[in-house]
Amino acid sequence: MELLREREQLRQAMQEQPVIDMACGVLMAGFACDPREAKSLLAAVAGRADASVRKVAEAVASAARGKPLPERLQEHLVTAARARQTGRT
Repeated sequence: MELLREREQLRQAMQEQPVIDMACGVLMAGFACDPREAKSLLAAVAGRADASVRKVAEAVASAARGKPLPERLQEHLVTAARARQTGRT
């Protein structure tokens, strides 16, 4: 049973990783940050928005394709980016 659960978790992670990587690329370009900082921004926005990193990544990736980022996520992203600039998380 444990092996099946682990297998499902790995399958899900493999499906989610491309959108997370794409969102990190968008954030790296938009905020002039490195991959570690981009993942940290995603995690910070997810935590503030009480959403999963995958959901936030999907919204960021969609925004890069022209779909507006939901206002609530925009606000959390701006807050997280400002905190990053001032050295706070």
